[in-house]
Amino acid sequence: MPATPPEARLLEMVFPDHTNHLGTLFGGQALAWMDKAAFIVASRHARRIVVTARSEEVNFRVPVRKGQLVELVARIVGTGHSSMQVEVEMTAEDPLSGDRRVCTTGRFVMIALDSNGTPTAVPPLPGPID
Repeated sequence: MPATPPEARLLEMVFPDHTNHLGTLFGGQALAWMDKAAFIVASRHARRIVVTARSEEVNFRVPVRKGQLVELVARIVGTGHSSMQVEVEMTAEDPLSGDRRVCTTGRFVMIALDSNGTPTAVPPLPGPID
């Protein structure tokens, strides 16, 4: 059975200052929260300073409305020498009904840096448990 990949979970509340004129979450705010989740999981895995190198394939599936809760789950799905590929899934939840829907997904590439700001090695993902 494979080991669980490194993961981070965050919860946010969508307040009016996070929304546009339609009362839905700004795309830029969604990206900021997703990048934050990717940063946390990558930092914990590498135990280094990390920076975002790339965001890719971000899909906005359904709008997130003012007053909803947002759960972000970030998982490292691959590593290179100094890079970590992180998938982030954002789920919106109506706090009154409990209805939950995946609203946004994306991939981020994070790079670990040493004390001089130079890319440095990261540990590989855990392998299968024997």
